[in-house]
Parts: sequence; C-alpha cells; structure tokens
Amino acid sequence: MSAELLPPAITGVILAGGLARRMGGRAKGLQPYAGRPLLAHAIERLRPQVASLLLNVNHDRAAYADFGLPLIGDRFADYPGPLAGLHAGLVAAQTPWVLSVPCDSPHFPADLAARLLAAAIAERRQIAIARAGERMHPVFCLCHATLATALGDTLLSGGRRVMQWCDSQQAAIVDFPEVDAFANCNTDADLIP
Repeated sequence: MSAELLPPAITGVILAGGLARRMGGRAKGLQPYAGRPLLAHAIERLRPQVASLLLNVNHDRAAYADFGLPLIGDRFADYPGPLAGLHAGLVAAQTPWVLSVPCDSPHFPADLAARLLAAAIAERRQIAIARAGERMHPVFCLCHATLATALGDTLLSGGRRVMQWCDSQQAAIVDFPEVDAFANCNTDADLIP
C-alpha cells in the first residue's frame, strides 16, 4: 500500500455548523441518540479512519469544546451550508486529503475513508463521494486540499449545492451496499434508534 493510502494522509471534518431548522434550532450534534450525543457516534466512527479530526461548528462552541476536538468555523457569513464546512476543513487541514461527514449520521461505513481514497486515486480525481442504492451522499466527501481556493471561489460566487460542486469537479462516485448506513437524524423522531 502506498503512503498516500495510509490514514495519515486524511483529516476528518465533522460538520456540525448548520442551523438544524428541522430540530427547532437545537445543536444537532448534541442531541442524544442511543444514550450518547450524535456527535459522539460520528467521532467514534471516523477517528480510526483518519489521522486527525476537526469539528466544524458555528454556534454553541462551549458545549462542543467538551469533545476535545479542534473547532473550526465557517469562513463565510450567513451559514452557507456544508460546502462552507468542507472549505473550513480544507483550509485548516495539514494533510493532502480531507474527509467530511455530517454529525447526524451515526452509522456511516467503517471503511468510508479507505474506499473513497482508493477510488479517488484509481480514477485520478481530486474528489470522491458516496452513493448508496440510487441516492447520492455528497456530504460524505473526500476532497484534496488543493481545491480549497476553487471551493472558496464557488462560495464567494453564491454556490451552495454540494452535489453541483462535486459534479463540477468530476467527483469519483463510490457505491456502498449499506443503504441505511448514510441515514441521518433530522427530526426528533429520527433520534429514536
């Protein structure tokens, strides 16, 4: 296995910077799921897959600080969405690759990083995203750090759609058989396992 395929090449960024409108504005990553905060599940799943972790938050920083991860905020105002969180991770990372995952998906695959990285390298792409069944999951995005400027330019010009940006960068698409693994918790009802 080449050095590029080893976990030290990847920084994980957990996206918890949104407004959580469907949860009444409560910090989504702090909501309990199976006896622990959603964020704890994401940390547990992602930590073994990457060299380091960053947490993208824009509010409730004191509560999120208890998780012991470096906190990074969006560099753009008005909560432009997950692309801004990915951009913040690309700017802050000290590795060539950054893998973003949302804080509200507690069961994503344990081999997510390895499979996305293998596809990006095999297809000579700077981005790889997940697909399960017929559904794309572009927030589960492995992105090369050299795209920080291009993504920043997209955000400055008003771009907000993750899939649209991934398409513009010709992302490699990786199929996962675990369709339910990418389910996320958007409402109180979703928090009941």
